[in-house]
Amino acid sequence: MPALVLLGAQWGDEGKGKATDLLGGSVDYVVRYQGGNNAGHTVVVGDQKYALHLLPSGILSPGCTPVIGNGVVVDPAVLLSELSGLNERGVDTSKLLISGNAHLITPYHTTIDKVTERFLGKRKIGTTGRGIGPSYADKINRVGIRVQDIFDESILRQKVEAALDFKNQVLAKLYNRRAIAVDQVVEELLGYADQLRGYVTDTTLILNNAVDQGQVVLFEGGQGTLLDVDHGTYPFVTSSNPTAGGACTGTGVGPTKISRVIGILKAYTTRVGAGPFPTELLDEDGEKLRTIGGERGVTTGRDRRCGWFDAVIARYATRVNGLTDFFLTKLDVLTGWERIPVCVAYEIDGKRVEELPYSQTDFHHAKPIYETLPGWSEDITQAKTFDDLPKNAQRYVQALEEMSGAPISAIGVGPGRDETIQINSFL
Repeated sequence: MPALVLLGAQWGDEGKGKATDLLGGSVDYVVRYQGGNNAGHTVVVGDQKYALHLLPSGILSPGCTPVIGNGVVVDPAVLLSELSGLNERGVDTSKLLISGNAHLITPYHTTIDKVTERFLGKRKIGTTGRGIGPSYADKINRVGIRVQDIFDESILRQKVEAALDFKNQVLAKLYNRRAIAVDQVVEELLGYADQLRGYVTDTTLILNNAVDQGQVVLFEGGQGTLLDVDHGTYPFVTSSNPTAGGACTGTGVGPTKISRVIGILKAYTTRVGAGPFPTELLDEDGEKLRTIGGERGVTTGRDRRCGWFDAVIARYATRVNGLTDFFLTKLDVLTGWERIPVCVAYEIDGKRVEELPYSQTDFHHAKPIYETLPGWSEDITQAKTFDDLPKNAQRYVQALEEMSGAPISAIGVGPGRDETIQINSFL
């Protein structure tokens, strides 16, 4: 059963776009199964760099069908803008499929997202302000707008009226904002119908048939394991399930059809936004990682917080996702350090803890316990095999593999599509 899940094993920004793109030429479908345009992938093809936010990375691979699954929340304006940008650069986007059951991000979702975050002040979560959370909240509250609704004006109007009945009260009475007109929202959403109609279909049926026929389907998660609303560092998380289980609920393909789960793991650790981060570096090393690694959010434009590799988080990702493999990215960024610390456990209240604490309080107080590994100074960007790496780089990879609990099957040694060492095939 050639169905694979590819997801972030840290706090997102691990380089999933490159990994998906690398596999894209060998797979028939690449499917986004959760999140929205709060996620970002950078893919480098030759001398061209593509920043994708909502579209699956497979859209850059000829012969591959990109799919937006039912678990994704879609801002139609962002989607059409992204499609237009790719078309202008000569990328064929005609094969894109969108689930009619995916929920829409409407203008009132982005408004509520922004005013709520400002209202929280010092307690803010670090949301991107793109309406992701409010859209998912409406989905759970059963007042959401789905993609299919824009093709039926009567249903769309009823749903928008129901949603704004309450939201306008909140905007006016709590946030002192002007009420949002139903007609304005309905008119805007109906305006997308003709542009999206050709993409929208029953993706669950198509994907299940594809797997049953032996085609290769790759499920691509946005964000990362530690941002999962159930399994991440709550409340500093996203509003969906980037973990492997989300691939099933976000596409309608059952777990027995998934044969491999690949975790993308950066050779150090980063995160964007607020929340605990035990190995965060607020010194010259942190700034050096940020500068060399180009650590700025693809979607947010915010500088990423940087720290040393955290093996506790990697082991946790292996466990909650059932990871079969790791793709280690950005190993080249560590070139030049004489010694490289790796967090192997935490100290909490004077005790050594080797697994991620379930308590939010304990995690906030976790202090990293480091082991230091020898670094390397040789350029590794031209390495084609594992044996081409300097001995200390090999030892570093082997140590991370042993600590993380799953084999490392590929290593990114540079940003380019071809700057990857494949140790074991994913297919």
